[in-house]
Amino acid sequence: MATIQPFKGWLPKPEHADEIACVPYDVISTEEANELAKGKPNSYLHVIRPEIDLPEGTPFNDDRVYKKGAENLKKLLQSGLFEQDEKPAVYIYQMETENHTQTGVFTCASVQDYDDDTILKHELTRPDKEDDRTKHILTQEAHAEPVMLTFRDSEDVSFQIEKITLTNPPFIEHEGDGGVVHRIWKTFTTADFVKGFSEIEHLYIADGHHRCKSASRAAEQLRNEQNVFPGEAEFEYFPVVLFPMSQMKILPYNRVIKSVSEKKFNEIEKKFNLTQTDQKSPAKKGFISIYYSGKWWSMALPEASSESISSSLDVARLQDGFLSPEFGIENPRTDKNISFVGGIRGTAELEKLVDAGKYELAISMYPTDIQELLDVSDAGELMPPKSTWFEPKIKSGLIVHTF
Repeated sequence: MATIQPFKGWLPKPEHADEIACVPYDVISTEEANELAKGKPNSYLHVIRPEIDLPEGTPFNDDRVYKKGAENLKKLLQSGLFEQDEKPAVYIYQMETENHTQTGVFTCASVQDYDDDTILKHELTRPDKEDDRTKHILTQEAHAEPVMLTFRDSEDVSFQIEKITLTNPPFIEHEGDGGVVHRIWKTFTTADFVKGFSEIEHLYIADGHHRCKSASRAAEQLRNEQNVFPGEAEFEYFPVVLFPMSQMKILPYNRVIKSVSEKKFNEIEKKFNLTQTDQKSPAKKGFISIYYSGKWWSMALPEASSESISSSLDVARLQDGFLSPEFGIENPRTDKNISFVGGIRGTAELEKLVDAGKYELAISMYPTDIQELLDVSDAGELMPPKSTWFEPKIKSGLIVHTF
């Protein structure tokens, strides 16, 4: 059963939330972070992307980057813009767009739950990215950003959330990019939340596999250095936002391919019975929309390559039955002939990339369903890379966990 740990969060004073909050580190490049942080000395980007404060070209994993991140976090927390709660709290985090609202619990999860698969995974992690995030955690003595987790809906947890959000104004209300409103409530009455999650069998990683693994690695190192038992120290817990699965919104993770000759496309058109269409996005699972040479085409995906749950996903059928045999793309993580475009950018971005000649073919996907993610995780299987794009994104810098 799941363990949550209330903690003494560092929160910006409400009047400073707008100047501090920023997008997560992994949705922007160094160049984009540098642009976003211009004229914003208090932006949390200086903590999660500290290379922007070093000479151009400084590698992201240079020791100076980790040292700078720690300096920037310490400076920000001591600037008078933040305050730390005097008692452990549970926080409620809500994101609202024009047509979607999701409300979850911002708290700490246990490294032990991650290690023993109470928190279930669906992706592999890369050692180089693990190393990077682990060094940030150890140097900053903090978990600078939360992980997005989901769980099967619980009436008990939902009741506790509504008891707070329906009777109290939020402590912080921040309008971010794209008109997304981020709200935070806090409560020091935490026992009911701890009990509610103790009755939930599994939590599931939605977004943040590398942050989870890095929290585990950092805890193991500190545990050995300090000679303490598992679960004793604050570094054994890392910040998460837990959203009920019914509220999770997944957008498609689209693909673009650099090189596709006219001859190759004609072969594909015949082999897969492509038909021209006005639909820029597939209407149902099992289909994709393809943009090539100024036209949109509809294509039925090949059948699954095996009987496993993960192989039945559209992204797996695309990879196994189309990208690999037709383009020789065996590892989409590293193959330079393919790139990925988050669904938030829409099909207009796919057309723009192809029409500008940066890529020659674009693939518009049908989104993975949240139940598919849970089914794959429950089965102990892995999803193909770039299977899900969760939207909206949690803002960084609104609650910080230090140890």
